[in-house]
Parts: sequence; C-alpha cells; structure tokens
Amino acid sequence: MARNSSTARRLPAAIALPTTIRATSRAPFLQVVKTAVAMILAWAAASLFVHGELPVFATIAALLVVQPSVNQSVGRAIERSIGVIVGVVVAYLIGLAFGTNSWIVLLAVVVSVLLAWALKLTPGTANQVPITAMLVLAIGASDPQYALARIVETVIGAAIGVVVNVAIVPPVLTAPARQAVLALGTEIASTLDRLGSALTTEHTRADLDALLIEARLLRPMETKAQSAITAADESLSLNPRQRKHRVYLDHDQQLFDRLRPLINRTLGMTRAYHDHYDDSLAAEPTIHAIADELHRAAHDLRLLARDPDEPVVEPGTETAGVPVLTAPLTIATPDPRHWVLIGSLVEDLRRIHVEIAGDDASTA
Repeated sequence: MARNSSTARRLPAAIALPTTIRATSRAPFLQVVKTAVAMILAWAAASLFVHGELPVFATIAALLVVQPSVNQSVGRAIERSIGVIVGVVVAYLIGLAFGTNSWIVLLAVVVSVLLAWALKLTPGTANQVPITAMLVLAIGASDPQYALARIVETVIGAAIGVVVNVAIVPPVLTAPARQAVLALGTEIASTLDRLGSALTTEHTRADLDALLIEARLLRPMETKAQSAITAADESLSLNPRQRKHRVYLDHDQQLFDRLRPLINRTLGMTRAYHDHYDDSLAAEPTIHAIADELHRAAHDLRLLARDPDEPVVEPGTETAGVPVLTAPLTIATPDPRHWVLIGSLVEDLRRIHVEIAGDDASTA
C-alpha cells in the first residue's frame, strides 16, 4: 500500500503539462478584446460580400493579423494575403488538372512547400501557402469563383484586423524601453560605486571574482535595453500616436548610446583591478583619490540616467550636479607593481568624464 501511495503521489508530476507550451505572462486583455472584435467584424463583413460559404478565411485572417504593434499587423496582413493568394492558385490549378482525389491534397501541400521555398517567401507566408491549398482542396471546390471568393474573404479579414489594431488604442511600448535604459544607467553607477569601495580595502580571490561577475551582468542588461528600444521603435511605426511618444523614445535612444561606452569602461576597470590586484594596493595614496572619483562619477551618472520627468532626488546634497574629475588629480609615484593599473584606471576615469559630460571634442 505504501508503494502504491508513493506512485500515486508521483503521477501528477509525470503527467504535468510541459512548461514550453505555457507563456511566462499573459497577453494584455485589451489585445484579446481587439482580436475578438476583429474576428466578429471580419465575419460580418465577409458575409455581406461573399455568399454561399462560411467566412472562415476572413475570421482566421483577422485572428492572425491583430498583433502587438501596428507595424506587425501590416506585415502579417501582407504575409497572410500573399500566402492565401498563392495557396488558392496552387490548389485551383492542381484541382483543375488532377481532380479532387484524396492524394491530390497531399500533392498540393508538397508543391506548395516547394514553391514557397523556390520563391524565398517569409516563414509566415511560406506556412500559409500549403495550409490554404490543403483547406481549399479539402473542402472540395475547384471552380474560379470559389478561389476568387477565398482571396477576397482573406483580404477583407486582414484589412479589418489592421483597422481594428489602429483604431482601438494602438499599443505603444516606450515605457518598458525607458525602464530598461534607466535601470542600465543605475546599474552602471552601482558598479562604479562597488569598484570605488573595493579599491580601498583588501580582498580574497573570491571577493574579486564576485566583483567581476556582478560587473559582467551589465551585458545582459545592455541586451535587454537594446531589445526594448527596438520593440518600442517598432510599436511606433505606422502608429497614429507616435508623434507624442517619439520624443521620449529619441531621448532614451540617445541616453542608451551614451551608456554603452560606459559599460566597456566600467567592465575594463573592474577586470583590470581583478587581474592586477594585490594586498598592497589599498596603501597607494592615489588609489583613494581614484576611489573618490569613482563615487563622484557614479553620482553624476545617476543624475544623467534619471527620468527627465522626475525632479532631482537630492538637490541639497553637497555633490549634487558636480561633474566628475572637477579638480586635478594628483598622482603620487606608485609602486612599480601598480603603475600600469593606476594609469589605466585614471585614463578610464578621464574617458568616463568625457562620456558623461558629452564632450565630443575629446577623444574617448
């Protein structure tokens, strides 16, 4: 009995649905509503223009065309329409030549796949061609009027899908882009602060490895910010609401372009410290001055990488608005073991100042 009970307890895990068929988050409910509205309107409109058959093609077209952005909707509408046109033509010609036997459906599918490959169609269009050819032949109709009706029906559904996506709050994805870019700037500043604090204390090899690993996390954040900006730009393409939001996206793109070199500088400084560290570094007089400048650079970077719609959080602090490296940095003659590291840190600090201040006259 104990063994049977144990087996019963393990069954749910064994038959659980695989995670690959579930999304990590739901699509916005508005997107679902828009899809439903587009399908209903496509069904109604196609019924007025095309008689004798259920407007299945129009409804499917509307379902597939309503996408997260207007630009994607237009692209999907074109893909769907071209795929249906090619698929209907293939089905009609094969049906006209060979009839409508069951093996003809398989032939039409194979020919459609090869034709889509030969024409170098996009994946969306290439998949639509054999599906349409199979559906048309499976229904059993091969006359020209039926073929033309399916094309007209699909175009109606695709057009309605685009119109609905434009008319009902077309999506704008600038907010996630801004969040990703600002988060990247904040993390670069935090990495500079961590490096500044690390310079003045002794560390174990594990501490240094952890410092470098944390700095390397800037790379995936950079990739995430780039993807968010690309998605935001795509959401504004062909979007009637783009004028207002384009200003915000342009600001975020410019900020991101200024942050990218800082990632290289910050990673380079952290890697140099990691590779050239020894316990006597903390005793170098210049190291403490460099650490102070790193904290100042982090402070000014936070001022740069903040939401322009929000006020400065710390207007009364002593260093508010003070740029990095405002005073000459006096470098005492370092230990021969450290001069390469100190020289590279100072040069990277200079370049960070150039990039934060936006001084194009200086080379970076």
